[in-house]
Amino acid sequence: MTMVDVRTGALCELLVEGQDEDAQLAERHRPLLMLDAAEPFRPLAAGFAVYRQEAQSQSSKFRIRPVAASVVEYAIWYDWDIQHLYDLEHVWVHVDVAGNVVKVEASRHGSRRVMLRPDGSLPVRAGRPVLCLEPGKHAHWADGAEMQQKAGALIAAMCGAFAGDQGVHLSNRFSDRGLVTATPLEQRLARLKMKRMAFAPSFDFTRDSDGEGGIALVPWAVLESWIPLRVASLVRDLQRDVPHLTAVFLDCGDTLADEATEEKIPGTEIVTKAELIPGAAETVHRLVASGYRLALVADGPRQTFENILGAHGLWDCFEAHIISGDVGELKPSAKMFAAACEALSLDDAERAYCVMVGNNLERDILGANRFGLISIFLGWSKRRSHKPRLRRERPRLSIAHIWQLPELLERIELSLPSKDAPATASARGKDKP
Repeated sequence: MTMVDVRTGALCELLVEGQDEDAQLAERHRPLLMLDAAEPFRPLAAGFAVYRQEAQSQSSKFRIRPVAASVVEYAIWYDWDIQHLYDLEHVWVHVDVAGNVVKVEASRHGSRRVMLRPDGSLPVRAGRPVLCLEPGKHAHWADGAEMQQKAGALIAAMCGAFAGDQGVHLSNRFSDRGLVTATPLEQRLARLKMKRMAFAPSFDFTRDSDGEGGIALVPWAVLESWIPLRVASLVRDLQRDVPHLTAVFLDCGDTLADEATEEKIPGTEIVTKAELIPGAAETVHRLVASGYRLALVADGPRQTFENILGAHGLWDCFEAHIISGDVGELKPSAKMFAAACEALSLDDAERAYCVMVGNNLERDILGANRFGLISIFLGWSKRRSHKPRLRRERPRLSIAHIWQLPELLERIELSLPSKDAPATASARGKDKP
């Protein structure tokens, strides 16, 4: 990032000294963006380009058609939209030969809109467009009251119940070239971060983009080279900054497989085949798709679980297979849970953020509680008692059906305490291109 910062500093000096015509034009008509009082995400940088004839936009999907002498295009970067990591918005300012702004266009949810106040006038002050940003979403409006009247309910929903819906944005010019990527875990953590930051818009546009550190104004080529580095840095920090579960340990019998359907080799405990309980396969695949690290922690011979889970395509969904037949002890032995933590390289602090899901209070729940895991009792089967005999057999949480597990895990993660971390560069407004 140092190289980019050095280039930005030089560009800022260039703008001040007035040595570049396009830079002067971009600085003179730089949009003044009005932010909701509750807005958590400021614009950090704007990449400009100047067009004096019709051309394809350098930073958007639109064609630029000047209605006067020139068009200044501003591609404005935010680290976050309330629904996803990555937000690039646009403003286009049409200027005549005398330097007057004659038209303003701006982005709004993938479209390009002409910006006019309700009375039909241009939203311009001292040569600068003055635009209101949708709280959390950063789409542009010429008037805050009109925004609230026409889209206030939808905006509030996106900032609240629908916060974090998209994780890391992977449908843009950078992801299309493989420059922005995210693993399933990183996608989940990005969604969690946004859900934890849900807020109620005030529609009080008293803050502006000139304050709180301002916006770094640079040529589009500089911003274009910086954005993939910035996104990679943000994604890399998610595991450190966002509280989350480190692993999910799962039992098998009456947790994934229906014990009533088991068929065994006569005279042995080896199960040759069994049906899954309703929703088990879908739930395991959903957990994998969400980036959870899974470990099978089950009592019995290894061949039993290879037969059952292998036949249903679930064996390879588990990063570790901790089987009592291999360990030499049954749950609630601490050796079973210690082996799972060791297999996943979880330290003592990380195991406090690990859940154990099982149907047996005497083995799964008691063992998990003693070992310091978050215990979840699955009460789908009535084959074993649902009533704890001991205090340590009381589960932290319970579900009736396995398909309820993903939602419960998210609720757990959203309730985890925030991690202590130093103020980010983004919050300080200093980590700009």
